[in-house]
Amino acid sequence: MKRSTALIALAFLLAALPAAAADVIGRGIDPWTTVPTGTYADLRDNPIPAGFFCAQSQPFSGRIWLRGVPLASDQKAALGTTDTIVERLDDAVFNKRGVARTRVKVRALQLIGIEPFRTACGEYFVHVELDSEQPTSLMRIFRDDDKGGRYQVDLRVHTRLVFTRVDNSAERLELADPVTLPTSPYARWGYRQAIPNAKRVGTVMVDTNWDGTPDTLLPGTSNFSPGRGARFGGKIIAQDHASLHMVEN
Repeated sequence: MKRSTALIALAFLLAALPAAAADVIGRGIDPWTTVPTGTYADLRDNPIPAGFFCAQSQPFSGRIWLRGVPLASDQKAALGTTDTIVERLDDAVFNKRGVARTRVKVRALQLIGIEPFRTACGEYFVHVELDSEQPTSLMRIFRDDDKGGRYQVDLRVHTRLVFTRVDNSAERLELADPVTLPTSPYARWGYRQAIPNAKRVGTVMVDTNWDGTPDTLLPGTSNFSPGRGARFGGKIIAQDHASLHMVEN
């Protein structure tokens, strides 16, 4: 009888202890929604050349203001307003110092100009999409405690700006713009199961070429959840001080 009482007490004690932090971050996707205000393409380092639109058009090295466009998928309710998806390609195993590594790749991105782009040759609708095959980038994940920690990645993205004439949709011009978006030193992550109301997305078919039809099967989310308000800094899609500012869905 005493032995049974001791076993029951031990069971209650173990149930009360916090779950140990997982040593592996599973591969999966991170859905993001671009901040609706203050987002822009910065063309200082890759200006639109003179004569790009017509003989009279001047070079342009300013900003084009953008907003996100929700991705088409077979799980609309799960992805919500997601306009960008980053995939972690490998399981990331923490070493004794609490550091794990994985490769990441941008798998989908849709942004559109807030207003038409005006030139001496007329007005153009603008959208930003992925440009062909995407490069991989190295992501480092730092575990600070059993709830999560920080992460860092210089996210390489091959994008293109597409200009479609307002009064003639057959006139379409493209400007390639490969960029690298470094994360903020304050970018945080947490174990998904420890975050209240964190959404879990299963395997999902997503539109990656902006034709409105889901075409690519992607893995779902995993036990990794990037912190809300995490920033990718860079020149192409920006919030405030030239950063790509997105919040996870």
